[in-house]
This record gives sequence, structure tokens and C-alpha cells, in this order.
Amino acid sequence: MLDVRRLRVLVEFASQGTVAAAARALHLTGPAVSQQLAVLEKEAGVPLLEKRGRTLHLTGAGQRLVDHAHVLLGNLAAAESDLAALRQGERGTVRVAAFASAARTIAPALWPEPGTPPDPAEPAVFLVEHEPDAAEAALGRREVDIAVTHSYSLLPRPLPAGCERTALFEEPVHLVLHPADAADHRLAPGAPADLRRFADAPWLLPGPETACHEMTQRACGAAGFVPRAVAVAGDFAVLTALVARRAGVALIPRMALPAPGPDLSIHTLRVPVHRSVHALHRSGTGGQPGIRHVLDRLTAPLDG
Repeated sequence: MLDVRRLRVLVEFASQGTVAAAARALHLTGPAVSQQLAVLEKEAGVPLLEKRGRTLHLTGAGQRLVDHAHVLLGNLAAAESDLAALRQGERGTVRVAAFASAARTIAPALWPEPGTPPDPAEPAVFLVEHEPDAAEAALGRREVDIAVTHSYSLLPRPLPAGCERTALFEEPVHLVLHPADAADHRLAPGAPADLRRFADAPWLLPGPETACHEMTQRACGAAGFVPRAVAVAGDFAVLTALVARRAGVALIPRMALPAPGPDLSIHTLRVPVHRSVHALHRSGTGGQPGIRHVLDRLTAPLDG
């Protein structure tokens, strides 16, 4: 039978890349890690590691065992967490990371309606706001159980190793500008916008730390120009406020838009750009009751 503690060592080696780094992460010595890996290899009955030059690497069998170990350790951690909560008379907690506009618009549905008492059979929810890269990293470090992330049609995001993905919905990206600027460009209300006509416009860009920044750069690049930025902000509310002051134009996903107002002219793109929103969880954890409940709540408003 495979030893769970040795599986943890193998997973840490796969994550860290070297025996020395795994030893530091596990607070063990290098020889102790090597010994544990050697014993695990005997238990498995197949080579799990191989030397390539002076570096130790996982074999195909080793990587497959790591994938299984992620599922096993994830389920074990969830079971321990649920049992600890039951011992204290509490509900289990599902930790969710979500980017700002998702945290504002869809994450609140994870809580009961005001005045509705919590269902003791349902998990409590802890929410933290993270951009997709940070959310995926937190999921990999087991700091959260679900990461709500996004990708753009111009900027695909690969599925992280050891994760599964549930599609939530797809939304268009809009060009947002002041109505006076729309009139100057002879752009009728609601008409699709041709980005090529805005090559000389002042641009309001999302923060460079966001995927939305790269999306804007790529969309403008596909239209044949580099946007001339007059403002950069990580908050779409800042960009729309500047649009209302006629400071420039911006590309904004539908979910991040404020309520329609007289100072904003909102247009789909003639060459469409879409943002896909999805929920990630570690492989094998989707069947855990708490995580399954939260995934169902995230998708339920969309199904209806």
C-alpha cells in the first residue's frame, strides 16, 4: 500500500523541481527526502524518477502518480477540514478566489438572501479577490478551493496542471466612449464599432498587471495600431468615470460595466472579442459536497 506521507513528498518534489527545494519546503533534510522517494518507488513497483544529466526528473509513471496524489491529498484535506468543523459544531468552509467584477456580480449569490437563516447542511463561504494569475497560484498552494478566473478570445489561458475547469459563461467586450466622441466618429447608438477608426483616440487602459491590459493591446494591435494611453487604472470603475469626463475610450467586458448612463456610449465590436469566465478546482475535488454546492450555486443563475 502506498504511504500518504511519501506521496506528499513526491508531490512537493514535483512542485519544487529539486530534492533540495522539496526538503526546504517540507522542513526535512535532502537525504531524508531522497530516502522517502526511494521507498515510495519500491512500493509503487515502477520507476518514478530518472536522472537526466545531473538533474532528477519524474518518469511518466511518476507524473501519473503525482496526478493521483493531488486528488487523494485534496480529498484527505477536505475530509480533515470537514471533521474539524463538525467537532466544533460548525459548517465546513469553501474558500473562493474571484477577480473583481466576478466578486462583485456573481459571488454574492453564494450567500443566502438577507433574512434567510443559513442552512446547516450547506458550507460557509470565504471569498478573496484575486486576479486570475493570483487566483490560480492560490489554488495551487491550496489556499483556496475554487478559483473564478477568465480568459479572452485574443488571450487564451491554459488549464493549470492538476486542475479541472467548469465553464460559467461568455461575455462580449465593449468599446466604451463618451456620446460626444461617438457622434464625432459618426457612430450611431448601439452600432458595432470598428476599432481602426479609433487609432488616434486617447486610450484608457487597464493596469499592466491585468490580462485586460494585454487584451486591449492585442485588440488594438489586430486593428493595426498601438493605443496611446492617457490613463492606466486597475479598476474599471475608474476607466468608466474617465470616459464620462470625455478623457478617452476604453475596452471593457460587459460584466465590468456600470449601469447605463447618459455619459457613456457602449458598443459591441465589429470584430468581436469575448471573455470566458470559468471556475477552477483541483482535480478530483469537484465531487466533494461543499465544492459541488458552490459550483452549483455559481452556475445556477446562469442556467436559469
